[in-house]
Amino acid sequence: MTSTLLIVQIVLAIAITIAVLLQKSSSIGLGAYSGSNESVFGAKGPTGFLAKLTFALAFAFIVNTLVIGYMYTSENSASVADTIVPENNAAVPAIPATEKTTPAAPAAPSVN
Repeated sequence: MTSTLLIVQIVLAIAITIAVLLQKSSSIGLGAYSGSNESVFGAKGPTGFLAKLTFALAFAFIVNTLVIGYMYTSENSASVADTIVPENNAAVPAIPATEKTTPAAPAAPSVN
């Protein structure tokens, strides 16, 4: 399932890139190659359609990213540190338990 979502993620990224590049910018960009498509998209031209398409693709991209993140988190609940085995295959020794003694306070000087 995650491999399918990753393929969808790549397709969405390419589609967003194309939709953004087709939009009209101050330097025209790749929108100049769209020809006279004003009659197909309405009186305002492709600007409104491409803006709505870009928003829809971006929303789908974000939702897909969240779903992929949730699926990876739920599948991989173990840590990498759980699989580490020491070289000599021995358990790490614990610190021996010793009684903690506090040092006695020094005796007060005697006045003669």
